[in-house]
Formats: sequence, structure tokens, C-alpha cells
Amino acid sequence: MNYNLHQFPSPRKPSGLKTLLSLITHEKRNLVITSLAILVNCFLNLSGPYIIGYTIDNFLITGKYHGVVAISGLLLIIYIIIFFTSYLQGRLMGNIGQKLIYKLRNRIFSKLQELPITFFQQNKSGDLIARINHDTEKLDVFFSQYLTQLASSIALISGVSIFMLSLHLKLGLVTLAPAFIIFLFTKLLSPWTQSKNSLSLKIAGDLSAQVKESLDNFEVMVAFNRRDYFRKRLATAYQKSYQSNLYTGLANNIFFPVYNLLSGFAQLGVLVYGINLVMTGELTIGLLVSFTTYCINFYNPLKQLANYWTNFQLAMAAWERISHVLSMETNLKHVTTSQTVQSSAFIEFKQVNFEYCDGRKILKDINLKLIKGKKYALIGPTGGGKTTAASLMARLYDPTTGIILLDGKDIREYDCIERSQKIGFILQEPFLFNGTVKDNILYGNQYYSNYDHENLKLLLKEKNIEELLSFFDEGLNTNISSLGKDISLGLIQVIAFIRAVLRNPEILILDEATANIDTVTEQYLQKIIDHLPEDITLVTIAHRLNTIQDADEIFFVNHGNITLVGSFEEAVTKLKQELNPQ
Repeated sequence: MNYNLHQFPSPRKPSGLKTLLSLITHEKRNLVITSLAILVNCFLNLSGPYIIGYTIDNFLITGKYHGVVAISGLLLIIYIIIFFTSYLQGRLMGNIGQKLIYKLRNRIFSKLQELPITFFQQNKSGDLIARINHDTEKLDVFFSQYLTQLASSIALISGVSIFMLSLHLKLGLVTLAPAFIIFLFTKLLSPWTQSKNSLSLKIAGDLSAQVKESLDNFEVMVAFNRRDYFRKRLATAYQKSYQSNLYTGLANNIFFPVYNLLSGFAQLGVLVYGINLVMTGELTIGLLVSFTTYCINFYNPLKQLANYWTNFQLAMAAWERISHVLSMETNLKHVTTSQTVQSSAFIEFKQVNFEYCDGRKILKDINLKLIKGKKYALIGPTGGGKTTAASLMARLYDPTTGIILLDGKDIREYDCIERSQKIGFILQEPFLFNGTVKDNILYGNQYYSNYDHENLKLLLKEKNIEELLSFFDEGLNTNISSLGKDISLGLIQVIAFIRAVLRNPEILILDEATANIDTVTEQYLQKIIDHLPEDITLVTIAHRLNTIQDADEIFFVNHGNITLVGSFEEAVTKLKQELNPQ
């Protein structure tokens, strides 16, 4: 299955504002209050110009100045209420925006935890970070700052249109005529603008991935004195980002000057035609003032809509990138079969074939049985498929065809918790978390998660692991960073080893577990392996053949085949023949 986010077609193409609003439908109470505040704000803003026009015609021109004072007091109250309703809108939508970004990021994290290893192999972590942080922030800004302003502007524009057409139909049509041109202009350019914003966010994600990759490997660049490569690579990425942002800025800023120009035409039309109507007696001066104010109140929010629309397009582009992640489904499905499969082996491969998404065939028609309590070794040249076979045993992947049985049952029938309890897997590059040695060795361990230091030490002693704590200055309290830069690779592997053993697995898979460990530490680990419970099935992948001398069976993995080679001496001979065919 293809999990590349840059090639993955979204099954639900974002269709507009309705798609974004679906993210906040659970905030019904706050949305209702915000909507009421918008309506009150809109009504009061609409009443202002009419009251001013009425005051001019009935009080100011006739000299009834006491009426002007009374109306001024009324307008003051109206504008105070407008202030508080505007504040209420911003306050409520700000809370909604913060809740949205919190829940949305949790949804993305939850989705990422559901996706298979293939997904992370096909996508760069820097791009995923950009989607989680940068893209969700775009949505937060839109909902917190622009959505209420967008709704208020639309409500005000609609109300002003109705007021103007009701007061004087012809003058109202003259005022609204440029707005139709604005509508057509926006409709034509919106797809182009959204495509530019989508491309800009994609390039921003790629840039984030480039920076992270370069920083992660900076030590290698220093060791080989290739800082120039680092500079050139990032310079190219920055230049691409600069060009993209330049065109995106042009696309986003093209609306405002056009809106502003047409707004000027509208105000000019109102003045020219309105003065003509006043001269012919069809319109009063106060009503012309009201119309002029209404024209400003119509086109000012319309000009602001240019900015809101730009942010809406940016939010749509961000949501499209996020929805790609949320729409993905894992191909490692939990299945329930009615057919019972009998097997005498603890792990059994039946006609297993496996290939990666790029079409590379790694394993072909594999039939393999691993008996409970025995020790097995997988050897072979680099790239032969050893780690892939072990990953299939742990169900990090599913076979392309065929079936894998775990303890007599299809491995796909186990849920994640049950399967992880049965299988211990020490990877070539184990990962540590921020915290102490104790935090790391008890990570995800439901049996001993509540153990204090004393009980944990007794447990380690029972399992012959206590000696390994001597490698750490402060024992279980030794602090470790998530990058593991403060300890050696060998000690990282030691912690991973302890963590796996403490889970009491029924099968323990060691994938080059001693590759970064010195001879003394390796002897300690070998002593622990020798004292593992007799019913544990042990699978060791190793290039150092001295680590598999005690294996009950040795399999040679290469060219898509897994072949039983017999004794240790035969395995050494087989490996030499493969590596030196002449």
C-alpha cells in the first residue's frame, strides 16, 4: 500500500467552508452565543447610518437641536453595545480555536499511532511535524481570528444590501453593481489561489524535513568536512521556499487592491447619482448621507473579506494536508477468522511472500517453523531479508500473500496489546525516551509499572539483569535524553535489552542486539540469554557468528529464500560461499 502523503489522493476533497465548520460542530453552545452576538452587532451597525440620516432630515435641518443631543446619546449606547458584542465574539471564538487545535493535534497523534511502519518509511518526519504544528496553527488562526470576522462581514454585507434596496431600489442597485464584478473576480481566481497556498505549505513541509534531516546528520557532515554540502542543500531549499512564498504572496494580495478600486467606483457612483436624485427631489440629503455611509459599510467589510478569504484559502490548504493524514487507514487490520488452523510450531510461515510498495520482492514462498523454547539464528548478507523476516514475526508488516501463525493462531487475530505481550523485539536502532533508566526499562510494561526502586532491583536480580545497572552512574536514577546523546550506543542497547526481557515475552527477537556492544558487555548479555526461561523462543539475527554458536537451528536468508543450513560450521561455510562465490 502506498502511504506517501505527497502522492496520496484524499478520499474526501475539501469542499469549502462547510468542511472546516464540521471541525467545530461540537461547540454548539458557544457557537449559538457567538451567532447571537454577531446578529446583535450587525443590527446595531445597520441602524446607525439610518438614525444619522433621520436625525439630519428631522432635527438638524429643522433646528431641533435637543433631538440631536438625544440621538447622540442613543448612538453612544449603540456603539458601546457593539464594542461588547465584538469582544464577546473574539473571546468565544478564541476559546473554540484553542480547543480545536488541541483536539486536532490529538487526533493526528492518535492516527499516526495507528499507521504501520511503512507510513513512516515513506514520509519524512519533518513534513509530519509541519503538518502537526504549522498546518494546525493555520486552522487555529482562521477559527480564532478570522471566522467571526468573516461571519460578521457576511452578515453586515447582507443586511446593508437589504437596507439599501429597501430605502431606494435604483440607488441601491448602483451601489451594489461593482460587487457583482468582485464576486466573479473572486470565483475565477480562488482555485488558483488555493493551489498556490497548497504548494507553499507542501514546500514548507519539505523545508522542515530538509532542516531536520541535515541537523540530525550534522555530525557526519562535520566528520567528513562537508559543511559546504549542508549550506548548498539548505540554500537550494530556501530558494525554492522563497520563490513559492513570493508567488503565494502575489496570489493572496491580488484581491485587496481590486476590491479597493471597485469600492471607490461604488462610492463615486453613489455620490454622482445620489446628488442627481437630491436635485430632482427624489432623495433627501439625510438619506444620501445614510446611503453614503451604507456604501462604506458595505465595501469596507468586503475589502476586509479579501484578507479573510486569503486566510480561508490558507486554512483550506492546511486542512487538506491534515485530512490526508486523518483519512489514511492502516493495512495491518485486526481480523477474525472462523477457520481454525492447527500448528505444532510457535511461529509458522505458510507460503509467505513479501514485497515492499516499490515492488522489491524480499521473501518468496517461505515455509518456516519455529518450535517453542528453541534457539534460532538468521544469518546472511546485508539486504538479504533477515530483518524483514523478523519484522513479519512481530507483525510490523503483513505478508503480501500467505499466512503467519503465532502460537497456533493467525497473527492478525491478536490485538496489539496481546501480541506485544507475546513478542519481545530488540531493534537495530532502539529508541529511548526523556527520563531515567527506570522510566525507559518499564516503558509500556503493565506487569511492573508500579514497582518502586527496591522491588525493581529485586526483580532484576531474579532475572540475572542486576549486574547491567553497574554500567550506569546513578543506577535506575540515571537521566537519559530522548536522543540518547549522553550515553553510548552500547548502553542504549543494554537498556533496550532489559526493557524487552522484563516484558516476559514468549518469543524474543534480537536484531543485531550486540552490534554496538563491547566484548565485556556482550558477555553479560550472553549470560542473561543463557538463563532465560526454557519456554522462551529465541530468534537472533547477527553478522558476528560467535553470537549464534548455541543456536539449535540456523537459517540462511538471501535472494528471497530462507534455508536451514544445519550446524554452526555449515553456516560459516555457507556464508563464506555466498560472500566469496569464486
